[in-house]
Amino acid sequence: MTEPTRDTAGVIAPPPLLYLGFLILGLALEFLVVRTQGLDMPAALRWTVTALFLLLGVAAIVAAVSRFRRAGTPAPPWQPTTAFVAQGIYRFTRNPMYLGMTLIYCAIGVAADAPVVFWMLIPLAVTIHYGVVLREERYMAGKFGDAYIDYANRVPRWL
Repeated sequence: MTEPTRDTAGVIAPPPLLYLGFLILGLALEFLVVRTQGLDMPAALRWTVTALFLLLGVAAIVAAVSRFRRAGTPAPPWQPTTAFVAQGIYRFTRNPMYLGMTLIYCAIGVAADAPVVFWMLIPLAVTIHYGVVLREERYMAGKFGDAYIDYANRVPRWL
C-alpha cells in the first residue's frame, strides 16, 4: 500500500521556530556557558545596526506576506501552495521571508551583544538550506514545472 502524497514542501519544522530555537540556544550559550567579551561596538553603532537590521527584516517579511495574500496562497510552507509568486520583492530574492528572519535574528544578536548568536548562524543557515529551502524548491519545481525552474535560474536564492 502506498502512502498518500501530501501537497506540501515537507519542511523539517516551521522556519520561525527554527530561527527561535537557534536564537535561544545562542543566547543561552552566550550568557550561561561561553560569556564572550561582546561585539566590541560603540553603543550608538550597536543600536543603529540593530534598528537597521530589524527594520529591513520586518519590511522584507511584510512585503513577502503581502504578495502571498494578493496571490491568494498561504505563506506557511507546511500548507499547500496554490499560486506561484514572482512579483514584488520576489523579483530580487526567492526567499525574502527567510532573509527577513535572518536579519531579525542578527538584530537580536547585535542588541544582546552576543557573538555566540552569530556563531549559531552557520548551523542555522545549513538547517534552513537543507531542511526548508531545498525542500520548498523541489516542491515548487514539481508543482509549477518550467515556470518555477526558469524563475529559480533568474532570481538569486538569497541576494
